[in-house]
Amino acid sequence: MTDPAPRLPPLLEAVLSVGTDLELGVTLQNIVDGAAELTGARYAALGVADPGLDGLVEIRTAGPSDGGTAGADNSLGVPIRVDDEVFGNLHLADKEGGPFTDEDEQLLQLLATQAGIAIGNARLYERARQRERWIEGAAAVTTALLTGEAAADALMTVAERARVLADAAAGVILQATPEGGMEIVTASTLDDPGDIVGTVIEPGSPVLEQLLGGEPVFIEDSATDPRMTTRVRGRFGPSMMLPLQADGRLIGTLALPRRRGDLPYTSVERLLATQFASQAALALVLADAQHGRERLAVYEDRDRIARDLHDLVVQRLFATGMMLESTQRRATGADGAGGDTDVHATLGRAVDELQSTIQEVRTTIFALQQPPADAPTTFRGKILRETAGAAAVLGFQPSVRFTGAVENRVSEPVAGHLLAALRRKLAAASRRPGVSRIEVTVDATATLPDGRSGLRLTVYDDGAGEDGEGPGTTVTWQSPL
Repeated sequence: MTDPAPRLPPLLEAVLSVGTDLELGVTLQNIVDGAAELTGARYAALGVADPGLDGLVEIRTAGPSDGGTAGADNSLGVPIRVDDEVFGNLHLADKEGGPFTDEDEQLLQLLATQAGIAIGNARLYERARQRERWIEGAAAVTTALLTGEAAADALMTVAERARVLADAAAGVILQATPEGGMEIVTASTLDDPGDIVGTVIEPGSPVLEQLLGGEPVFIEDSATDPRMTTRVRGRFGPSMMLPLQADGRLIGTLALPRRRGDLPYTSVERLLATQFASQAALALVLADAQHGRERLAVYEDRDRIARDLHDLVVQRLFATGMMLESTQRRATGADGAGGDTDVHATLGRAVDELQSTIQEVRTTIFALQQPPADAPTTFRGKILRETAGAAAVLGFQPSVRFTGAVENRVSEPVAGHLLAALRRKLAAASRRPGVSRIEVTVDATATLPDGRSGLRLTVYDDGAGEDGEGPGTTVTWQSPL
C-alpha cells in the first residue's frame, strides 16, 4: 500500500477548505470539490441519506466527459458519518490517469472523517440561526399585534411573517365556518393571491378533524395527498398546517405551503414553525384582550362625558333659558304695551340660541354613546356619520338637530333617500366659497304641502348664495313618512 504521507499537504488543504465556512450548503460543496481535487476525480457527488432532515439535495461537481457514469473499476465511495449516523455517501468517479488506488481511499476516508465534524458544526450553526430567525420573527409579530392592529391586519401579520420565515410560497390563515368546515380568510403570497382567499375545506375532509382538533398536519405533497381536497391544492407541494391555539381556544390554522418540487420541511423547521404558531396565537389572544380593555376604557370615558354633559351642561343651559323666558315675559308686560321692542327681540334670540345649543349638546351626547369603532346602525347615527365625514373635508363639524321621533317614524327606504340627499347637499355646500358654518336639521314632525305627515331635511350654510349674491344658502328635501 502506498504511503499517503507525500500527499499530506493537499489533504491538509482539503481538510481546511471543508471547515472554512459554517453555511451547511457551502460546507458540502467544499467537501465535494475537495474530494475531487484531492483524488483527481472528474466526477464527485454527495448523496444525502435523508434529504428531509436538512432540506438538502445531492451536491455535485464536474461530471464524466461522456455525460454518463464511469465503470465500477474507476469509481470510489465512502460514507460520511455525523454523530455516529450516516449523513450521506461521497462518490467519486472517472479519475484522470487510471483507477482509484488504496491511497485515494485512505485519503477519502480521512477527508470524510473531517467532513463529518465540519457538517456537524455547520448543522449546529444553521439550526442556531434558524432558531434565532424564528424567535426574532415571533417577537416582531407579538410587538406588532400589541401595538393596536385591527383583527384582519393582525392575521395578515402572522401569515406574512410566517411565510417569510418558512420560505413558503404562501402563508394562509384558516378559520372554522358555521357549517363545520374551514375557510381561508387571509393569504400572504409573493404574487397576487388570486382566488386563494375564500377557499373552503368542506365538512367531511380527512384532514379537517385534525385541524379542528388543534393538531398539526404535515403534508409531503399537497397535490397528491388524499387528505387534501381543496381546489387550490394542485399549486402546492410540501406544507405545514399548524393550530393557532391558546388557552384552549382555537383561533384558526396557519398553513405554510411550498411550491411543487420545493424541498420538504425539515424536522427542525416543523418544530420551530409549531412553536411560532403557538406564540402567535397567544399574541393574538392577548392583543384581542388588550383591544377589548381599550375599547371598554373608551366607552367608559365617553359615557362619563355624556353624563357630565347631560347632568351639568344641559341642565344649566335649560335653567338659563327658563330665566331668559321669564325675563322676556316680564319685559313684555312691564308697561302693558309690549315693553321695549329691542329688549324683547334680543331676549327672543337668546332663547332660540339656547334651545339650539341644548339640541346640539344632546346630539353630541348621542354621538358619544355610539361605539367608536363600529358603523352606526341607527338612523341618527348614520346622519352623524355623514356629517362627520363632511367635517374632514370642510375643516369643521356641521351642527345637527333632530326634531321628533326620527328613529320610530322613519322607514328604512325613506331613511336611505334622505341620507343620499344629505350626502349631495353637504358636498354642494363644501364647494361653495366662504362656508364656515353648516346647520343640518332633520324634522320628523313636518307637514307636507298636501297635508300629509312628512320628513324634512334642511341644510343651511353661510357661504355665498347660489346666485352669487348675498350670504347663506338653504336647501330642503322632504318626503312622506
